[in-house]
Amino acid sequence: MTEPLLGVVVGHGDVARALVAAVEEISGIQGALVAVSNSGCDRGQLEDRIVAAVGDRATVVFVDMASGSCLFAALRRFRDRPRVRVVTGVNLAMLLDFIFHREDDAQTAAARAVEAGGKALGVR
Repeated sequence: MTEPLLGVVVGHGDVARALVAAVEEISGIQGALVAVSNSGCDRGQLEDRIVAAVGDRATVVFVDMASGSCLFAALRRFRDRPRVRVVTGVNLAMLLDFIFHREDDAQTAAARAVEAGGKALGVR
């Protein structure tokens, strides 16, 4: 059996940690998501934090904003890794959808999460 996808949530300050805690509280699923903060680091250190969180696993990296240091750090290091997908504009609905569909490949899970996140915002 293939190892389930990992979700890495990257955000400014405590945003990522708060989202991961909320998902774990709602779902009861622990360890499916890892929080990474940009607090107290430069872009190189942030890239290192994200790379360490992902490791060599198939992963969806969820970033809080569609621009800025967190996104640029993730894109720079994972652009050429097909088993890693980066999604921006993370919200609670997309993370909840993701943790219940971690058996999908990264591309499919990322697309599902984006759709779920958009529906939660009223975007169709």
